[in-house]
Amino acid sequence: MIILLPLHTEVLPVKYKRILLKLSGEALMGDKEFGIDHDRLNQYAKEIKQIAEKDVQVAIVIGGGNIFRGIQANQENEFDRVQGDYMGMLATVINSMALQMALEKVDLKTRLLSAIKMEQICEPFIRRRAIRHLEKNRVVIFGAGTGNPYFTTDTAASLRAIEIEADIILKGTRVDGIYSADPEKDKNAVRYDKISFDEVYKKGLQIMDLTAFTLCKENKIPIIVFDMNKPGNLNKVVLGEQVGTLVEF
Repeated sequence: MIILLPLHTEVLPVKYKRILLKLSGEALMGDKEFGIDHDRLNQYAKEIKQIAEKDVQVAIVIGGGNIFRGIQANQENEFDRVQGDYMGMLATVINSMALQMALEKVDLKTRLLSAIKMEQICEPFIRRRAIRHLEKNRVVIFGAGTGNPYFTTDTAASLRAIEIEADIILKGTRVDGIYSADPEKDKNAVRYDKISFDEVYKKGLQIMDLTAFTLCKENKIPIIVFDMNKPGNLNKVVLGEQVGTLVEF
């Protein structure tokens, strides 16, 4: 008599238990000129589910540039800066709601917390409540930036990462890391596997706006910049594999 034993797949330990994932609004456009590409949105949801099932606590901040870019509008003298920034914050809430729906379609429990009160559609941001949601393995999405004009969603991501005591900020982009120059314009641009915060300052590399980057440096929050559009990359990052560029101390 032959007894077949069940196969056991090895579960690799994760390197980061609590992450802040920063996504750009433009990334949601896919190949469109504006708006939301549902295929891209669903891809992100599946990627996030893959790491959430490893008991990684996931918090997300997403931009709104696919709907409204306040700074650009302000530079063209179309809007008052403060008014334009608030419009941008509302755009991030729209993206957050779309991402929340995509995550719930793949059976993830989520909570949307907004820096601006909108009781009918999301909870107000309260630090202790956000941490408690994460401890209950709910994916937490932070909308409306910091709730203040003159601050970007990069700054919101840095601030929220500090407040929830995240292990790291994962900045998902369309490029595979940090380069010495724009790789889309300079074929000789060199990609870094690792780089220090001080080197980023010295080389004048633009990873985040200066306020956001300085918040991370002063509070010792490392950053990984990676290609979010390549399937499996997010999972590799949380497992500690060499993906993208690590900004460390």
